[in-house]
Amino acid sequence: METRTDLTAFARKTGEIKQRIAEIIVGQTEAVDLLLTCVIADGHVLLEGVPGVAKTLLARLVSRLIDARFSRVQFTPDLMPSDVLGTSVFKMKTSEFDFHPGPAFADIVLADEINRAPAKTQAALFEVMEERQATIDGTSYAMGDVYTIIATQNPVEHEGTYRLPEAQLDRFLMKITMGYPSVEEEVEILSRHNARSNFSRLDDVQPVITKDELLGLRDMLDSVVVDASLLRYIAQIVAESRESRAVYVGCSPRASVAMLQCAKAYALLQGRDFVTPDDIKTVAPYVMQHRLQLTAETEMEGFTPLDVARKLIEKVEVPK
Repeated sequence: METRTDLTAFARKTGEIKQRIAEIIVGQTEAVDLLLTCVIADGHVLLEGVPGVAKTLLARLVSRLIDARFSRVQFTPDLMPSDVLGTSVFKMKTSEFDFHPGPAFADIVLADEINRAPAKTQAALFEVMEERQATIDGTSYAMGDVYTIIATQNPVEHEGTYRLPEAQLDRFLMKITMGYPSVEEEVEILSRHNARSNFSRLDDVQPVITKDELLGLRDMLDSVVVDASLLRYIAQIVAESRESRAVYVGCSPRASVAMLQCAKAYALLQGRDFVTPDDIKTVAPYVMQHRLQLTAETEMEGFTPLDVARKLIEKVEVPK
């Protein structure tokens, strides 16, 4: 008889995190689910949206709910790589260089408005994102086990932004697009502000999950069952992105692996120890959208990478 994974403790923890987030952030339930999926799947996440839709608030709130070292970097056009990673300072007493770690040396790093910094500063995060280590002056420094970067950015069309290089975008597990709230949600936001003007302050937020518990949740990914037909389904979706006429550059094998990990984490969040085609269909557009380079014709027709990703997924036959 097949042994099933007991998800009671997992469901309790994730339910508590979602409840705490809902107390402060109105709506954005899909963005919250996807962000938690990324954290459980042990990946970095990019949040995109216009100013004022609670990108930074959501990122800060999730980091406060995890009992881990947190740091925030506000990316600006004059930010240097050493401002992010740290620098070696010469000590006169010992005649040696002493390394002073930068804000990148934390467990959860909020890279706010990452696309406002020039390319050389963005490139400083290449190694830490992929290999979880930083090499400074020939010495490698390892990051912690739960190392996660949550980056936010404004849409590329906005003034004073630099487009992130494709190689860096590929290192983000997901790009989550946050839109405007509905009228009902906005009324609820106004009601909360009317009752208590500082309801979105995070001073009173206490952690609900420790680093070890988070690592335990990540270990449960290995026990999630994925049918062979679903592995083929993921491969076919990614292959479709490489063959489509609307796409100039399709997704790499890294996207396939990311889709699998996210589908498993999303299934766990739904209280299941097995993946369904719907799990893949939910996470796939957000795993793919920042990895697709559209042709000029497709962009001129007004399609976004997210639109194209959804169309590509619809083309692939769902396994029975």
